Amino acid sequence: MGSMSREVEVAMRAAERGAEVVRAAGLGTGTVAHRKELPGDYVTEVDLASEEAIAKLLSAEGGGVPVHGEESGGDGVHDAWVVDPLDGTTNFAHGFPLVGVSVALVRDGAPVSGAICAPFLRETWFAGSGEGAWHRRAEDDPVRVSVSTREPERAVVGTGFPFRRKELLARYLRTFDGALSRFEDLRRPGAAALDLAWVAAGAFDGFFELGLSPWDVAAGGLLIEEAGGVVTDWEGGDGWLGGDILAGGQAVHAELLRLAGA
Repeated sequence: MGSMSREVEVAMRAAERGAEVVRAAGLGTGTVAHRKELPGDYVTEVDLASEEAIAKLLSAEGGGVPVHGEESGGDGVHDAWVVDPLDGTTNFAHGFPLVGVSVALVRDGAPVSGAICAPFLRETWFAGSGEGAWHRRAEDDPVRVSVSTREPERAVVGTGFPFRRKELLARYLRTFDGALSRFEDLRRPGAAALDLAWVAAGAFDGFFELGLSPWDVAAGGLLIEEAGGVVTDWEGGDGWLGGDILAGGQAVHAELLRLAGA
């Protein structure tokens, strides 16, 4: 691969810095506090430590762009570094190693660079606008990735349940029921950032979820677009940074859009 833009390199360093914090803490560690406003939404000391480390790096190297983190908030995500310091906190707290760290630079409301790290898998995915999507395993050289071209009947599609947003369940379950019938199989690992990275790399053929947040989808959505996939909201528009997201190769995305009733 050629040299990546500085923005991609900063996103990678920031995500890897957070991943170092998570990995050093070890699975199942950290005091868990229940967020009363959203049942099932947890934060641990490790989430906070990872975000602090990422924010420190971005403050030094991020070009003066504000940082909007899942835990610390910010002044919006239209022009900001958007950070999820530990995606899959419930997995982490239960000792399940499928967790991710996601960092993206959003400019004029669209992600332009991003990186996702899986601390315990020692894998990193990264992308820049017009620079392609890439995957690096451990210390291996990066390889360029692309979305799969499997037909819908052979597709394995990732998803996540909107368990915090009960008002979304009726629409979600209609789509889930159709997807389970239409595709070969579904997967629900519990870390949306990783799900999206796996779509970009062709391990999953698509992904659908409602009620996510910008920090869950910003880097992963960019990865999929740069890997040749299609990313929209559930109406087929470009509002997916808001957290209602359909993604995949062209044929699978078209089926997801049909199943969502857009």
